[in-house]
Amino acid sequence: MSVIAEIIDTLEYKVEKLFEKSKALEKNNQVLRLELAKAAQIIQKQSEEMDALKKQYETLKIANSLLGSDNNKRETKLKINSLIREIDYCIAQLSD
Repeated sequence: MSVIAEIIDTLEYKVEKLFEKSKALEKNNQVLRLELAKAAQIIQKQSEEMDALKKQYETLKIANSLLGSDNNKRETKLKINSLIREIDYCIAQLSD
């Protein structure tokens, strides 16, 4: 009977160790999920900042062209023409 008791004790010990490892892994998993969520938020914020900076860059390019710079004149003319078409469309809509 003592051999069976030793086997049972050993088995209980191993099961207990498995539960401890499982809990440690679950805790580690939870920490990693939080880190992942934080990283995703940072990426989203940086993406929004990058979009804002791109818009600001485009605005600065147009403003620079309007001030007499030879660079990007074609883009500026196209943008002005696009704005004029939009204004004409709005006026036409208001006239109806």
